[in-house]
Amino acid sequence: MSKVCPNGHTSEATDYCDTCGSDLAGAPDATGGAKPGNATPQAEPAAPAAPSSQVCPNCAVESAPDSLFCEACGYDFTTGAMPRGVPASSLNLDPPAGSADPAAPEAESAAAAGAEVGAAPLPVPTPTEGTGIPPAVAPEWVAEVWVDPEWYAAQESDETMPSPGLPVVVPLAVRSALIGRVSASKNIVPDIDCTSDSGVSRRHAQLTTDGTRWFVEDLGSSNGTFVGQIAAPLPEDPIEVGPKRELGDADRIYVGAWTRIVVRKATEDEKAAALAS
Repeated sequence: MSKVCPNGHTSEATDYCDTCGSDLAGAPDATGGAKPGNATPQAEPAAPAAPSSQVCPNCAVESAPDSLFCEACGYDFTTGAMPRGVPASSLNLDPPAGSADPAAPEAESAAAAGAEVGAAPLPVPTPTEGTGIPPAVAPEWVAEVWVDPEWYAAQESDETMPSPGLPVVVPLAVRSALIGRVSASKNIVPDIDCTSDSGVSRRHAQLTTDGTRWFVEDLGSSNGTFVGQIAAPLPEDPIEVGPKRELGDADRIYVGAWTRIVVRKATEDEKAAALAS
């Protein structure tokens, strides 16, 4: 009959323990059970120590044992997938044979979708698409600038008048156009340039419109701004300085020694030429 030694070992010998050599005098039989408090329970085997780190199979960099992703390359320790756009290394990342990676199909479809989106370049907006810049609009009005021999004769100017000819046509693409002469020192660049006529002031007069009607205003010129009608005698009195004078279809503006200005609707050819310039 076997005995149980004080250290909890089962011994076939009845005098001394086969394992530790303890005296078995008074030791209980193995089949009779140990007396409470007499036997020392056998120690449980020690649990294996937890790993201090885990090595990334993609870049071989060590990470904390509870990390979900590799801190170096972003490898997912849970799914075994690489982040989108990051190329995998030459290490074998395939799952063991017979195991399926449920995240693989989703990753592949997501990568394919990303490739399709990135394949087509974004459209480059034109100046009129999504920029807030209005498209070019042809001017509806023009100003004809004439050399008028009759007006020159009436002024009795000492200046030599240029040869009369076809007028200079100025598109009126703005709602307010300055009549005058260029002055670099005063930074004056008029919309209707009468620089060749020395009788015109630098800032002589202003043309304005409400979209359907045009008005002229004298800005305090030296020689005045005159308005007369076609087939009528030349005007003798200038308009007042300050108030705006509405222009009719038959009205003509006279300034300086020989300049006559006519505001009229633009022709289709003039509109096309203005857009092309």
